[in-house]
Amino acid sequence: MNVVMSAPRAGSCIEQSSPDTCGRVISNEWVNPDYKHLVLDAGWPAAGAKAGQFFHLLCPSTDQDAPFFRRPMSTYRADPATGRVEFLYKVTGAGTRGLATLAPGDKLPMLGPLGVGFTLPPQVRHIVVLGRGVGLATLAPLAELASTAGVGVTAILSARNSASLMSQDRFAAIGATLIEVTDAAGTSSVENVERLLRELHAAGRADAFYTCGSARLTALMRRLGKELAVPGEVAMEQQMACGLGMCYCCVRAFRVDDQLVSKRVCWDGPVFPLAEVV
Repeated sequence: MNVVMSAPRAGSCIEQSSPDTCGRVISNEWVNPDYKHLVLDAGWPAAGAKAGQFFHLLCPSTDQDAPFFRRPMSTYRADPATGRVEFLYKVTGAGTRGLATLAPGDKLPMLGPLGVGFTLPPQVRHIVVLGRGVGLATLAPLAELASTAGVGVTAILSARNSASLMSQDRFAAIGATLIEVTDAAGTSSVENVERLLRELHAAGRADAFYTCGSARLTALMRRLGKELAVPGEVAMEQQMACGLGMCYCCVRAFRVDDQLVSKRVCWDGPVFPLAEVV
């Protein structure tokens, strides 16, 4: 397999024999001071990505940055009917600064969809999704998957302040119950979120837990899931090099049957059972 690692200039796709999709930018707009929403015309099979899967993006170089490795990016939306794929990303480093320069009509090489996505347990009636920051983008497609299956959703959305909250419209559109917790309001503490989760479980509205975007919230959901016998999954965030399982750059330890097991986040995940997280 020939995977090109050097970054192209914005607006170009490199002729190559790899299975890249060459996405065409529809829009790339700011949603708040930190995050941008990128919409691409990508076609099939990219637009068939499942909730929780990701793409490895070949970010463009700029006058200031020349990102060498690709950047893994969870799918914010994938629509087979329109052929569009969407990403919500925080502009924070060389790769995402390159993505931020993309304009309508530019091309973006994207490898994917990759990895293992979310699953819904049999007979589940209501799930709780808990996300912070860009983790909310990863969980939005899961909420829509649950709604399509007739499963109720409660979404606990966490951020520094109300201006940093995202994806509320996506959750509201499927009839999810929204609970917003922020640092500014003093409601995002682990203790308060634990209280909310316990109340939802006592009310019969927590048949499964799902999370992404915060190590402390993942640890909380794992602990409560074990105590309350609630299954769950977490979408792991991890640096990657190849994104295909070959380089072993993204290996992490997981606990399976009381033994520590090494797994590749890109290949065995990025979605894992909450009970396995160390």
